[in-house]
Amino acid sequence: MANQKHIAVIGAGLMGHGIALTMARAGHTVAITDPIEDARQSVRKRIAHSMQAMGVSDQDICQSLKRIEVFGCNAGAVKTADVVFEAAPEKMALKQAIFADVEKHAPDHCILASNTSVMPITQIMSELRLKNRAVGTHWWNPPHMIPLVEVVKTEWTDDDVAQSVFGLLAHAGKTPVMVAKDVPGFIGNRLQHALWREAVSLVENGICDAEAVDTVIKSSFGRRLAVLGPLENADLVGTDLTLDIHENVLFDLEARRGPSPYLQDLVSRGNLGMKSGRGFRTWTEDEANAVRARVANHLTKLETILEN
Repeated sequence: MANQKHIAVIGAGLMGHGIALTMARAGHTVAITDPIEDARQSVRKRIAHSMQAMGVSDQDICQSLKRIEVFGCNAGAVKTADVVFEAAPEKMALKQAIFADVEKHAPDHCILASNTSVMPITQIMSELRLKNRAVGTHWWNPPHMIPLVEVVKTEWTDDDVAQSVFGLLAHAGKTPVMVAKDVPGFIGNRLQHALWREAVSLVENGICDAEAVDTVIKSSFGRRLAVLGPLENADLVGTDLTLDIHENVLFDLEARRGPSPYLQDLVSRGNLGMKSGRGFRTWTEDEANAVRARVANHLTKLETILEN
């Protein structure tokens, strides 16, 4: 493989194992590490299981696993790396400490990428010696099945560094987008949580229950979102109609700047969603598992369609 890279992944959990899987399937050599011994020992088995769930052949699974080596520390994993993907928990001090350690051991040409959903890349990378080689890469869960990766530039990021990561991800079968300014939530989570804020508000204000919200989305515009983005839709119906609708509805949408008191109350009472059996809705273990299976099956089918 002419463009084969040496990839290091810091973190062997849900996100890290999916990133490692994706890079290995694309033909790159992958070094993966995690401070938790159980995570290191089980990561190859979890990668194989995820690939089986995706319908990957046994031969391809075997070939991908041959490209993956597990290390006990950051230094060993990154010493020959061309790109490092950090996939540690969402804790600022932890991510900063990881990159301080990685920069001591990685070659100067190595690109450093942090996987985070909302944390500012600029702050994560602020203490680096070579800030120009650092970017954010927001992979979506599960990372080996969701196409999108947001490539986030800071004020210091060299354009060729960002473009190199963009190309690496595209070659690996992902759908990268460039985020030119490092803002909280980047693109996807800003859009997603704007929708969630209004969804919570509808329930909070007694307009409907949570089931109605989910049903409306899944049975209407949710069905076309995979093939028709919101701005494409606006152009489809006409910007003039879009303006008319905005003039008659935006003034009444939820606009509070902080979290919903309704959501805060759910959390304070321990109603944490499927993991506690109750959140906006009540869940048995079987119901929760059925939802997880439905999502996994849906994503697997989409992956198969895209590959064919």
